[in-house]
Amino acid sequence: MMKETEEIVLMDLDFLPLKTSANIVEGNALRMDWNDVVDKNKLNYIMGNPPFVGYGLQSVSQKVDILSLYVDEKGKPYNTAGKIDYVAGWYWKASDLMQGTSIRSALVSANSITQGEQVTSIWKPLYDRFGIHIDFAHKTFIWDSEASTKAHVHCVIIGFSVVANEKKRILYSDDHMVLAKNINPYLADTDIVFIEGRKKPLCEVPEMSVGNRPTDAGQLILSSEEKEDLLKVEPQASRFIKKYMMGYEFINKKDRYCLWLVNASPSDIRSLTKVRERVEKCREARFKSLDEGRRKLADTPHLFREQLNPILAIVIPKVSSERRRYIPMGFLDQDTIAGDNLFVIPDASLYHFGILTSNVHMAWMRTVGGRLKSDYRYSKDLVYNTFPWPSPTEEQRKKIEQTAQEILDARALFPDSSLADLYDEVTMPQELRKAHQRNDRAVMDAYGIPTKDFLESDCVAELMKFYQRMTKE
Repeated sequence: MMKETEEIVLMDLDFLPLKTSANIVEGNALRMDWNDVVDKNKLNYIMGNPPFVGYGLQSVSQKVDILSLYVDEKGKPYNTAGKIDYVAGWYWKASDLMQGTSIRSALVSANSITQGEQVTSIWKPLYDRFGIHIDFAHKTFIWDSEASTKAHVHCVIIGFSVVANEKKRILYSDDHMVLAKNINPYLADTDIVFIEGRKKPLCEVPEMSVGNRPTDAGQLILSSEEKEDLLKVEPQASRFIKKYMMGYEFINKKDRYCLWLVNASPSDIRSLTKVRERVEKCREARFKSLDEGRRKLADTPHLFREQLNPILAIVIPKVSSERRRYIPMGFLDQDTIAGDNLFVIPDASLYHFGILTSNVHMAWMRTVGGRLKSDYRYSKDLVYNTFPWPSPTEEQRKKIEQTAQEILDARALFPDSSLADLYDEVTMPQELRKAHQRNDRAVMDAYGIPTKDFLESDCVAELMKFYQRMTKE
């Protein structure tokens, strides 16, 4: 850039202090030996802002970079090495270089390395292989670009080392800092805990499923207009039409429908010409698919991939705005089909609803769950199945059932409002907010968690202790 400037102003420039102390090395930082750049025995600090490249956006060569680093003692890549962010490579290189030294490192990173499945995949090998610890951290903040096309990047800053740290560890956030006894990779002030996804719930609660996938090339799903047009021609098809909801429709109270032909006989489908045409187009689309599993579905073209339609179930959207204090969730009956952007818990009760919609479960979700950009991304295996449920007394259980019903009753006072309206922090009705606060207190009481002057970070620390104890048992 200096050379280009000289050509523009037609004179030699000598204003940058890059002289005897300059030591700039250009190359692939994950492929070079950092000790060749600077002797680690003469090094005090490693600081940097490595590239933010999610694992789904990495090039082939970037994937190879990570797979060549994240290897076990036998030199074999860890099973999850292909699903971690590119920035993880700098944590590995720094941790390796710091061995046997008093070097301290600090890196700006995408906040995804402290959320969801990546926490265990990235950090457990660093703790196990290199014995690192986190000295300080800044929780998620938005780094605004100065470019004309603004890109909001959600970042964390993590300071870490292997040398003993006798100072208090510090956790920073946008508006305050706290002294921590310990900082774990979720940036929580508690013991080192790695939450690993489970196929079954940790506790004895109803199992969660993903909603129904149409896999239909748009033939089994109907808009309001398509539903009305179909019924004008074939009114007898009404018994095979049900409401259909993905996460968007559920939160925003939008109408959408589907052909639910689970109990339809071959003669039923053949007698309904318009319905049969849609089923035939669905069969053709499935048959032509490059995916073998989808081609097999051509044998049952009238059916969704799954046929989950419980009498009553709790549903939770996969993605929800971070601006909401609570993820909007609720009950669906047999007249509504849940799509695959909803998680479904059949046979769940008011008690389960009260626990799941509480600030305690929300704290767990915000800590161990992943994010889609900055929005909450709920997870069956990582959030629901790992959640440590309380062991309430009968009285505590009845209290939670009562406060859970009060939440539903408060929502019912505003029949024209969507869940998006009700759970907007600006427009949330007082009746609903107070109902949630009563439910929060009832749930915290069941856990034995103080309801006064107890921060969300304190709640997470307690839950992680529950988790450790339960997994050991």
